[in-house]
Amino acid sequence: MIKPSKEHTFSGTANVLMDTTYFGKKLGVMVFKDSLSGRILFKQYVQQETNKLYQLGIEEITRRGIKIQAIICDGRKGLFQLFEGIPIQMCNFHQVAIIRRYLTKKPKMQASKELWEHTLLLVDTDKESFEGGLALWYAKWEAFLNERKLGVDGKKRYVHKKLRSAYRSSKTNLPWLFTWYDNIGLNPNSAKITPSKL
Repeated sequence: MIKPSKEHTFSGTANVLMDTTYFGKKLGVMVFKDSLSGRILFKQYVQQETNKLYQLGIEEITRRGIKIQAIICDGRKGLFQLFEGIPIQMCNFHQVAIIRRYLTKKPKMQASKELWEHTLLLVDTDKESFEGGLALWYAKWEAFLNERKLGVDGKKRYVHKKLRSAYRSSKTNLPWLFTWYDNIGLNPNSAKITPSKL
C-alpha cells in the first residue's frame, strides 16, 4: 500500500464494488465504491493488488460506520472466502472477460461458439436458466472436452485446453455469479455489473 485516501465518514448501508486499475507497472488505485449511491467510500494507491489490501479496505469502510450488505468483485483467487457473512457477487463483466480470453470473441470450433454464446447471456438471464444451459452444454460436449492425444513424450494430454479452462472457470465461479439473484432485496440492478459501472 502507498497511501490511503482522505477519510470521509458516511452512514447507512452499501453494496461495495471493489477493483484496482493500474497506471503503468508499479502504480495502481484500489477503489471501493457504493453501487447504490455512486459514492467512493475508500481508495488507496497500491503497488500490487492483494487480497489482504482488499480485506483492509473493507475493514476500514466498516470502521467508518458503513454497514456492508454485499460485495461485488472480480473473482481473484481466495477473495470470496475472506468476507464471512457478507454476500459476494462476482462481477459478470469480469467473468465474460475471462471466457473471452480463452475463446476469443469469434471462436472457430462449434463447442467454443456455443459456450461463448451462452456466456454472453450471463448479464441478461436468471440463475436457473444459466446453470441449466451450462449443464446442457457440458452434457453435449463432454466427450469432445475430454479428448486427449499422445504427446512426443508419450503422455496423453487434453486436446482442447482453452475450452476446458473456459468451462472450468464458469463452473467454478457459478456459486458467485448469481448472488444478486439469491439476495434480490439487495438491489439486483446494482449487483449485475456492466463495464460502465467499473
